[in-house]
Amino acid sequence: MKEALFRITENRKIAPLTFLMKAAGDCSGMDRPGQFVNIRIEGLFLRRPISVCDIRDDELTIIYKTVGRGTAAMSQMKPREELSMLTGLGNGYDLECSGDSPLLIGGGVGIPPLYLLARKLTQQGKRVHAVLGFNRKEEIFFEKEFRDLGCEVTVTTADGSAGVRGFVTDGLPEEYSYFYTCGPEPMLRAVKKATVTSGQFSFEERMGCGFGACMGCTCRTVTGYKRICKDGPVLEKEEILWED
Repeated sequence: MKEALFRITENRKIAPLTFLMKAAGDCSGMDRPGQFVNIRIEGLFLRRPISVCDIRDDELTIIYKTVGRGTAAMSQMKPREELSMLTGLGNGYDLECSGDSPLLIGGGVGIPPLYLLARKLTQQGKRVHAVLGFNRKEEIFFEKEFRDLGCEVTVTTADGSAGVRGFVTDGLPEEYSYFYTCGPEPMLRAVKKATVTSGQFSFEERMGCGFGACMGCTCRTVTGYKRICKDGPVLEKEEILWED
């Protein structure tokens, strides 16, 4: 974990309530897709955890949705403003398990961390299929970016306004070697039931500290409770004990 100042280079709206921010700074502490940063926002006590969408040299990209005071404040920030970030948080995805044809399943703002994962996997020559789920057509983002990586992409919308009508589980292909997923817990539960291989789940969770001190974000597993921020946010399918 490192604390560093990042200078905003870009901050723009890409879908309703959804923003893309790029910021330049010390990215050396981040080396695995699925890690996150914890951002300090002036005037607010708790930092905001945001997953990393991409890293290029000394610039990182995050995609966030405005759901409260912190992210609303972020949406108003301008290029050249500075942000204090804790970086290199979380364990990230393990690429060694992917096989030749991995499946990526993301819902809403659970999609961004899958982009860096897709880029790494396609660079390894893997045949990546990405299923991206949204509520409606207007909310779709990054479909083109995944396609530009060489991924096969299936888009689902709950209202049927674009792509496959339904949820991400309605767009799953018949064959894949392994899966990676990120999204809200109801989606993750559905993915667990619908998938036929092993896989890795990245949890979206409210966090207090972001580095394992407060025990505010825990998940029950076969080896006891794990902290989503420190032991996760990525957990393997077989270790998770879902609460009824």
